[in-house]
Amino acid sequence: MTAPTLNGTRYPQPIETLLPAARALDLPDGQQFPSRNRLMREFRIGAPKADDLLARLRAEQTHTDTEAPAVSRLDYAEPIGPDPAPVPAVPEHTPPAAEPPVIAPAAPIAEATPVGHPDTPTPPATGKPARPAVVWPVILLALPAFVAIWSGWVGLGGLTGFGVVHPLPGIADGFAINTAITLPIGVETYGAYALYVWLSGRVPDRARQFAKWSAIASLLVGALGQVAYHLLVAAGVQVAPWWITTAVACLPVAVLGMGAALAHLVRSHD
Repeated sequence: MTAPTLNGTRYPQPIETLLPAARALDLPDGQQFPSRNRLMREFRIGAPKADDLLARLRAEQTHTDTEAPAVSRLDYAEPIGPDPAPVPAVPEHTPPAAEPPVIAPAAPIAEATPVGHPDTPTPPATGKPARPAVVWPVILLALPAFVAIWSGWVGLGGLTGFGVVHPLPGIADGFAINTAITLPIGVETYGAYALYVWLSGRVPDRARQFAKWSAIASLLVGALGQVAYHLLVAAGVQVAPWWITTAVACLPVAVLGMGAALAHLVRSHD
């Protein structure tokens, strides 16, 4: 790399020697002064000397020696070389990227107001959870029913051959039990349990269907047993007819089978 020949020499020239050559440079239309990069490229000088030369050119144009040198923001110091690459064109203004639109949060959906009967007043909303209904009145209702059902089944059992037996002969000869109590315990207890399984809604569908029909059947059998007992007593019958005795004798076996089937269906996962 060699400096351009000025005044017959290739050695670095002082500012006073480079100043006339800088004035004589051809400039594009509308440009008053050569850029610092061009001065460095034309005269093979460094950035400080190019800045000084550019400042003197501007001082001559404005006829003042006190103006500070103005350096373009787009003039960057480039390494001195034989063929520097052209400065890439930079747009004067790049519009900022558009910000994504702000999506407002969706408004909460209002709860639907339940529609009731026109003549039914709507209870005021208190914000408190509803209290479950009390169940202790069921005890008062069940006590008289228990007495009547118990006495009816035990009496019907006596008319159909149920009575006092010694279930542990040779072991406890003095222990005796009236087998007639198996009728109210078996039939009515199963009916109440099957009714609970049916209405609970927490069992498989097959178990719910079986509990529904078996509960209805158990309650009907219990009602027929009470009717049969009172009719026989009112007629002064001491021994029940054979068909009533047959039906009553089959009840413990039927209750055992329905209870086992319902327990199996409740535990199934179908």
